[in-house]
Amino acid sequence: MINVANITEALTPRQSESLFDVPLMYCMLMLIGVGFVMVTSASMPVAERLFDNPLHFTIRHLIFLVGAFILFWFATNIPMTWWKRSNPYLLLFGLVLLVAVLIIGREVNGARRWIPLGPFGLQVAEASKLFFFSYIAGYLVRKREEVQENIKGFAKPMVVFAAYAFLILMQPDLGTVVVMFVTTVGLLFLAGAKLWQFFTLMLTGVSLVVLLIIIEPYRMKRVVGFLNPWEDPFGAGYQLVQSLMAYGQGGWFGQGLGNSIQKLQYLPEAHNDFIFAVIAEELGFIGVFSIIILLGVLVTRALFIGQKALKANKEYEGYFALGIGIWFAFQAVVNIGASAGILPTKGLTLPFVSYGGSSLWVMTIAAGILQRIDFETKMSTRQATSRGGRR
Repeated sequence: MINVANITEALTPRQSESLFDVPLMYCMLMLIGVGFVMVTSASMPVAERLFDNPLHFTIRHLIFLVGAFILFWFATNIPMTWWKRSNPYLLLFGLVLLVAVLIIGREVNGARRWIPLGPFGLQVAEASKLFFFSYIAGYLVRKREEVQENIKGFAKPMVVFAAYAFLILMQPDLGTVVVMFVTTVGLLFLAGAKLWQFFTLMLTGVSLVVLLIIIEPYRMKRVVGFLNPWEDPFGAGYQLVQSLMAYGQGGWFGQGLGNSIQKLQYLPEAHNDFIFAVIAEELGFIGVFSIIILLGVLVTRALFIGQKALKANKEYEGYFALGIGIWFAFQAVVNIGASAGILPTKGLTLPFVSYGGSSLWVMTIAAGILQRIDFETKMSTRQATSRGGRR
């Protein structure tokens, strides 16, 4: 006998489970809100000096935010089948962009990373990261057994990574290469690659990074400055020394919003790569701890969405979400670690907080993809439950 009550219960959405991931959404919005306030606070002195308008970077960041929310809406409405079907073409498009930026890109501070688009610039390495992670997720679905069983399946994606890495290093941008490498290795490990393959690849990657640091004097200078910034506080160690002073002045509750001393053109890139130091100075330990908690919840939700998708037999979606989670986590750790003197200085933004349109746009697209994966996973689970109820 058919139990109508059970069918009705299965078909009716549970009030306790939303069709999108609420904690992820709240964390993203809070980080974006904090970022907008802190970019405004940190950028006013330098904007006043360079453009005679203290709100110059604030206005630009507001424009970036409008674009980010539009892209987020589009990302949540694009079916994951499109990403799965298009990932080889997106990979090729990323390669084209990386070649194009070396030819027509705009050079800033010795780096050619931006393709000019009117008054703004597209940092192609940011988009390339997303395209590459989409490809890796698709590859793991197609070749998972090969990855698990022999070195050939493990090596193929690393060849593609090497092509991307070479072009990105030509800009140059070692930080992005390291983020892509760590995320790729993490995904291969989660897909079931053998431990000896994993450790061999890690050792090879670390050796290559060390070599790249040694052969470039400016990178070596950064590492030496990181190890002992006080040895040359007005030269190689200047930026880190100013950042550490900001941390030291913050205390428990900070100097108060807008009261940072280091942002008064003492700390370079105060609204960008080193915005966390300004947060530490103005909001103190409580502010720093709150941001870390938000980032931790954001990453945890991304990993949870990926795990849930894998359990629902949505392998591409699961690996893609796990890749995004590893990417967010590692980039946040590197940004915070660099500003706190724990890691060498790298030009990586703090997710959803730092100033920068390309990074903000790509990361909001990634967050939209996470929401889409969660939505499709929940819908497939409910449909399976409803079919089970009918039986």
